Parts: sequence; C-alpha cells; structure tokens
Amino acid sequence: MKIRKRSDCPVSSTLDILGDKWSLLIIRDIMFQGKNTYGDFAQSAEKIATNILADRLMLLDEAGIVEKKDHPESKAKFYYRLTEKGIDLMPLLMEVILWGDKYMDISAEARIFARQIRKDKRTLLKALSVDLRKQTTKERARTSLPATKAPRTRTT
Repeated sequence: MKIRKRSDCPVSSTLDILGDKWSLLIIRDIMFQGKNTYGDFAQSAEKIATNILADRLMLLDEAGIVEKKDHPESKAKFYYRLTEKGIDLMPLLMEVILWGDKYMDISAEARIFARQIRKDKRTLLKALSVDLRKQTTKERARTSLPATKAPRTRTT
C-alpha cells in the first residue's frame, strides 16, 4: 500500500495517515489501553470491521507509526507496538482527549483520565512515554536471539 500524499502541507500530510478515526483509535488502543494484537483491536468498543482493521494496521506499519512483529507467545498472531514516531503522537492524542472532555459526553473513566492530564500533562506524558518505550525494549529483548547464541565478549 502506497501512502498517497495530497500536498506538502503538514496538516494534509498528517491527515493522509491519521485522517480517519480508525487509525487514531488503533493508536489509542496501543498507547493507553495496552492492546497489541489484531484480536485485541477487533474487540474494541467501536467495532471496527476486519477489512478496515487490516488495512489500517498495514497503513500504520508502512508509515512507521507501528511495528508488526511475530507474537512472542503464539506463532498464529502478530504483535503491534508503537515506534518512536507513534509514541510522539501522545501529546496530540492527549489534546484530543482534553477537547472531547470539554465538548463531548464521555465516560466517567475518560473524564478521570482527562483530569489527570489537566493536572500535570508534562509528568503524565513523560511517564506514559517511558512506559511505552520500556514495553518496546522488553519486547525486543523477548524476541531477540536466545542467550546461548549471544555474541561472546572478549576477556583480557
């Protein structure tokens, strides 16, 4: 799938990737709800159609927002995680949450999270970003070569 770029405008270029609700909801699910598999995303409250889900996951992977890996516990599944580029979308999603809290009828749970963001956005942003990066690091460690095949270190 080739990402079509309509113009060089940064808003337009960003919307070429994130311009539909499904892409942002997948990112939200990974970022704030800890979902990481196709099945996890398919069970979200918004009920994304399977063909759209597969398309958006492919688009986000090709755009470098998510990374698709073999699942560490099941050969029948894939594991999706945010890349640095994806994690960098967290301030944008937090602003969307704050806007929704101000103007929309949202769940009590979402209101509590919005209050946490308002209370200390910078600290929360940093803590959540660190957690996502740690998960990525742990996942990389789990899928790396077994310890017996690790390169030997020289002793002098």
